Amino acid sequence: MPAHHAPRPDGIHLGITPTCWTNDDFPLLGNDIPMEQCLSEIALAGFEGCSIGHTFTTDVDALIAAMHLRGLSVSEPWVSSYFTVPDGAARTARDLLKVLEFLEQFNAGDPPVPTRTIGVAEFGRSVHLQQLSLRSNKPEFTDEQWADLTDGLNKIGEIVAGQGFTLAYHPHMGTGVQTQSDVDRLMRDTDPRHVGLLLDTGHLTWAGADLTEIVERHRDRITHVHLKNVRGGVRADRTLADGSFREYVEAGIFTVPGDSDGDIDFDDVLKLLRPGESYRGWLVVEAEQDPHGGHPPLHYARTAHTYLARALG
Repeated sequence: MPAHHAPRPDGIHLGITPTCWTNDDFPLLGNDIPMEQCLSEIALAGFEGCSIGHTFTTDVDALIAAMHLRGLSVSEPWVSSYFTVPDGAARTARDLLKVLEFLEQFNAGDPPVPTRTIGVAEFGRSVHLQQLSLRSNKPEFTDEQWADLTDGLNKIGEIVAGQGFTLAYHPHMGTGVQTQSDVDRLMRDTDPRHVGLLLDTGHLTWAGADLTEIVERHRDRITHVHLKNVRGGVRADRTLADGSFREYVEAGIFTVPGDSDGDIDFDDVLKLLRPGESYRGWLVVEAEQDPHGGHPPLHYARTAHTYLARALG
């Protein structure tokens, strides 16, 4: 049976990504954990939904049945964009079409919370999947590449809006849109009617951004939120100074809200966001970490849900 959901502000839904169980960037991390365990523990911890993990079935009817059995919705599907590389726009369009077809089928199944947001990040020229130093190899787009990216996002954002969804851009370590100034430029050069911001507290903090400034400057653009904590001790570890994204993830750079190992003050973040007033939508817990490296994923899921239920109560 699905868990009972504690009262929370109007229009707020709590989700969690399967990356606490199985890592989509590095599939061998947690690849032994089946979809059924992941979904059951997500529901057991009290969450209303999740994104789609790489170990989930591609049979949409079977996925709908498995998620509905546990009272779960899709918090956000994902599209990787490739507008800054040759032929990347065509690849992005094909991938987006598959996501829209999936959503049409999934939402027709009368989910508890219909999906309204599609996450996107530009992975053209990214280094986050390579064994390269994040510090030394951040992609820097030319003005032409920036124009290709923002034009492409405006186009797919318009398509997505026409289908009743909102596109939310996700800044990501190891990509060309990572820092606060990158986010400012992307927001400035994209159409606010069609491109929103996915506020990922972990990636932005790691990149040195000021979350207060980001929220205050782009409040009207924030259409989705990932609540991801950062372990400052790992971030400052000198043995990882030239580390790759994978090496940082395996070392435990990320954890969940409510974990005392993390450095982000989520009381402040939530106060800034004003859930139920200024912000309505999903608050999605995310912690890309080795599920066998510390406590089990259910421990982290429960820790995060307990914290959020208290903080939002």
